[in-house]
Amino acid sequence: MPKPNPHRPFTPDPAQMALAPAVSGNEINGMDLDAPRPPRMVYWAPDPDEIPHGGMQRWFYTVRPDAPALVAERAARQAILEAPLPDVAPERREAAPEEWTAELDGFVASGLCEKAGVAEMRSEWCYEGHSVPQSRVILLGVRHDYDRLRQAPEVEAGAEVVRQYGRAAHAAKQVAGWLRRAGWAAEPVTGPMTGAFTLIPPALACGFGELGKHGSIIDRDLGANFRLSAVLTDAPFAPTPPRAHGIDAFCASCRICEDACPPLAIQPEKRRVRGVRKWYVDFDRCLPFFNEHHGCAICIAVCPWSRPGVGPNLAAKLARRAGRDPQEAAAAGPGDARDAPSRPAGPPR
Repeated sequence: MPKPNPHRPFTPDPAQMALAPAVSGNEINGMDLDAPRPPRMVYWAPDPDEIPHGGMQRWFYTVRPDAPALVAERAARQAILEAPLPDVAPERREAAPEEWTAELDGFVASGLCEKAGVAEMRSEWCYEGHSVPQSRVILLGVRHDYDRLRQAPEVEAGAEVVRQYGRAAHAAKQVAGWLRRAGWAAEPVTGPMTGAFTLIPPALACGFGELGKHGSIIDRDLGANFRLSAVLTDAPFAPTPPRAHGIDAFCASCRICEDACPPLAIQPEKRRVRGVRKWYVDFDRCLPFFNEHHGCAICIAVCPWSRPGVGPNLAAKLARRAGRDPQEAAAAGPGDARDAPSRPAGPPR
């Protein structure tokens, strides 16, 4: 039995549910499907009219649209998105792949973002009917202000998510601008409306931790308390390796996010999704509460790994239990890079 929850029982707004399509979001995601297939866009479509849940996506914006914190952060993010990129320089800078990748550390050191990694682009990460021509995807991670996020599901937490989506967009545009001035075409991509591909699988592939029970990545250092953006390019970056820290096994015995989820959307066991057994969040249960509470974010706020400074200590403790050297475990993997998100990623601009 789940623990008592101040947000239960939850009854969805009838006006929202009147917009729900006949098809289940779980079916679109491929829950209980044994055969692999490309992911299908279930939410945060650039054009909501192109997806069954588009009416519910539009309804999201009717929830407290004049809340000052949301209005301010959405305006700031929009200004970032509209800022122009530099032209691609006519002459290309040439450097070794390892040198390109090492230079990403400078963006982390400057505070532009908290994490960076690189993966070779794979077609299976693209949504059905879409493709990405570039050979490399650079992933960037930006940390939430934890004190703001832990107010979830209040509007202040939703505004913090929008703020970090803006910061992630700014980071992606700065990295893309750097590459373009070096003569390499580069396209910034920011969530949650990524368009052609999903961000979680390449983030797992390039070392951003493991998929958590709550459907978000749990990173050793950032926990689940961060947002992603990306840059697509053909610049010859060296890929960064996947990493695992025992987080998957930790999630199997932890029920904190399960108990905290108001609509009981977080599954206690893994499910088969498009041929892969993985943690899965029931989309049809999650979405109504998510939409009515500015993106919710309760599950990532209560995750033990999200509390500042906790992750590295937890990872070291798990490594010692497994008989591994904590320093070696901090740089070792792999994780499952095929996992894709099963729930909405958070409120957009």
